[in-house]
Amino acid sequence: MNNDLFQQARSAYVDKDYETALADFTDCLQDASAALAPGELGLLYHQIGNCLVKLHDPNEAIHAYSQALHDTAYDAHGSVAYNLGTVYASQLDYEDAIPFFNEALEDPKYKTGYKAYMGLGNAYLKLGKSAEAGASFRSAALDEVNPDPTKALLNLGVCFMALNRPMDAIASYESALQFDMPAVIRNKLFANMGQAYVAAGKMAKAVKAFESALADQTYVFNDAANVDYQRAIQAVASGVTEEDQKNETETDLSGLDVSSTGISFEEEDAESVAEAGTMILSSADISEQMDAYGNPVQTDFFETNDVLLQDWSKSASRKKRRKGLTIAIVIIVIVLAIVGGAVAVVTQGIGLPSKQDVVAELFTDPESADLYAGDVDEAKQMRIADLIATGSSVEVVGESNDFTTAKVYVNATTPEGGTVPYEISMVRDGMGWKVTSATLYFTSQH
Repeated sequence: MNNDLFQQARSAYVDKDYETALADFTDCLQDASAALAPGELGLLYHQIGNCLVKLHDPNEAIHAYSQALHDTAYDAHGSVAYNLGTVYASQLDYEDAIPFFNEALEDPKYKTGYKAYMGLGNAYLKLGKSAEAGASFRSAALDEVNPDPTKALLNLGVCFMALNRPMDAIASYESALQFDMPAVIRNKLFANMGQAYVAAGKMAKAVKAFESALADQTYVFNDAANVDYQRAIQAVASGVTEEDQKNETETDLSGLDVSSTGISFEEEDAESVAEAGTMILSSADISEQMDAYGNPVQTDFFETNDVLLQDWSKSASRKKRRKGLTIAIVIIVIVLAIVGGAVAVVTQGIGLPSKQDVVAELFTDPESADLYAGDVDEAKQMRIADLIATGSSVEVVGESNDFTTAKVYVNATTPEGGTVPYEISMVRDGMGWKVTSATLYFTSQH
């Protein structure tokens, strides 16, 4: 390959002179004086496809990317497949986009799988396949290389709403709130949360969420969200009970924030160009075009055991109990046994009530003041209670503790069948434990 011409094309591309870059890449492809090494045909078609996308010629871009995929020696198969899926999705051809997002995920050298998951989830969502889309968004949020899980969690909440599971949607939105995000995204998230609370019949909480969305005076509700906001205000003012609202409320998804169908391309830096005649690989890739990604087949993701995806378990520190100095000194042995038992109670986190008992009570009645440590004020107690999926069956999947504090990692299965992961922080209170905080826990966050 004519490496000088390739470098010239790359420079034009970096300078955003895409027409010149396209011409130079094409000349490089057609230059009969410099034979192409294995993989360079795919490289050039990959770059040509990127130029055509920038020049708003999706049909020709599809042709170029398809040619790149035919070069089995090209070592950036996943990136090309993702780009191809992206272009199909930009044309609202979601059926054809899905196989290419899946193809990208099958490439072990493709390191930004969350992007393909995002594209895949969005495609399923646009096709009305809410369960498949939710599985995709969930996979994206749990992808440890995803630098910003908030949009995936936001869309996961939308999927839960489409499946008429507003409390699970709220749990997803609460999880997203633990991450930093631009104000505009946070406002959208609060607005969606308000609609979820309305769907769940929790009107007072809905009003608080809607008002949080409006707090900085920059966000404007669309029609559906505004209707839900007014409905919540009227319900609170009239004293309508949550049970009454549950019987009357219908879920309206038209006001929820979902990903746009447009594409936002953001190029990554290219690899340094090798000497002429060698195989040159580029990491140039079109970045996430949608706020979604997917796991297309796993429609039962709501019941999936998150233990396989979340390495929460932390082995508790265990101290060996001293056996005593000698059998002959019976009294000393007894004393040491008593002391050793007391140390084990403290270091191993044993208590009355136990941590497991406290967790079970928390998910039964999270508003009980007796569960909380003395320095947890009423406002924080209410925030924790709002986060807890009351009535869930709970499974302790891991814990860690020292002399005075403990963290318990819990999978809570909601009455609707969804699984929500929590980290419950506790502090020792005499021989027992009290709750100090509760958060949703995702591996992508840690």
